[in-house]
Amino acid sequence: MGRVSGKVALVTGAGTGQGEAEARLLAKEGAKVIATDINFDSVQKVVAEINAEHPGAAIALKHNVASKDDWVSVVEQGVAAFGPVTVLVNNAGILAPATYDLVTYEHWQKTMDVNAWSQFVGIQTVVPYMKQAGVGSIVNIASLAVVNACGRFTAYTASKGAIDAFSRAAAIELAGFNIRVNSVDPGVIHTAMVDEAFPNAESIGAAAAAQPLRRMGRPIDVAYLVLYLASDEAWFTTGTSQVIDGGLSVMGGVTPVVEKQ
Repeated sequence: MGRVSGKVALVTGAGTGQGEAEARLLAKEGAKVIATDINFDSVQKVVAEINAEHPGAAIALKHNVASKDDWVSVVEQGVAAFGPVTVLVNNAGILAPATYDLVTYEHWQKTMDVNAWSQFVGIQTVVPYMKQAGVGSIVNIASLAVVNACGRFTAYTASKGAIDAFSRAAAIELAGFNIRVNSVDPGVIHTAMVDEAFPNAESIGAAAAAQPLRRMGRPIDVAYLVLYLASDEAWFTTGTSQVIDGGLSVMGGVTPVVEKQ
């Protein structure tokens, strides 16, 4: 308990999945949490449950992350409620699968706006408050697709690659203000988004079996990594891209047959 006591954390996409797990864990560990989601009903429910366990720990706000105006609004409301934001978890995103030949400009642009532009403009919006506080930790959720590409996710992969790249650039630019920036590359984490990509028991089972650990990750697994990066335990950690994938990114090649001696 208390690993992020005294911090004010804004978590996007906090109504379900990884964002929900991150919001719950940060509140449990002492942070005040500004939980946002485009689905207001779902994030309200999460916040009500957080506050039932930790009274006054969280507020829920409706948030279209692709809108700069929405960013300004939610940050101002969050600051009014809890004070300057000192932790930003850019979690919200969309999967948007499409075969290579069917990717349109509109599909590409929407994916980039929701996944990449949203995180960049979010950083722009919270950094003045982090400078005011003299400290900050920004955690940008990218994807294992950055290093292990797969078919039907061209625009998604490009958007997540952008996150990884601008996180490194931001880490250098903001280091002088005591603001750390790191990205996280989750592998196959069992969320509603994964259920969308693998819509039946057979495909889900095959996806789990393909992992070196023979299981998918859980939202809480990512949340614990986010908690570390948000906390002062990560005082010397910035500019990193942290893979959390059950070993999938290092699996490859063939296994030789070794004769018994």
